Amino acid sequence: MKYIFNYQVGFRHDHSATLALIDAVDNLYKNLDKQKVIGIYLDLQKAFDTVNHDILLYKLQYYGVRGVVYDGFKHYLSRPFQYVSVNCINSELTAVAFGVPQGSALGPLLFLVST
Repeated sequence: MKYIFNYQVGFRHDHSATLALIDAVDNLYKNLDKQKVIGIYLDLQKAFDTVNHDILLYKLQYYGVRGVVYDGFKHYLSRPFQYVSVNCINSELTAVAFGVPQGSALGPLLFLVST
């Protein structure tokens, strides 16, 4: 079973966003000649913020993560809370249901699992 999509470029050795863009442009030129291109949409910003915790936990179970390790991931993802502060007035704390911590050792791994 393959765990990572062949065209996943982030956080992989010898892969980069530049290579992904080169591949996309190459495919564009090939298909323009065949008049098969309708539109191209690229969004490479804030990908870590789009990871749905419920879907990620489901995929972790799908790939065989169980027991204490699964519970650890569940706890790790359930801890983040956020609030908004404007003019020294703070909103209520709200649980965050999307995103993986950026700058952490687990962030890239969890992002790859979720894709």
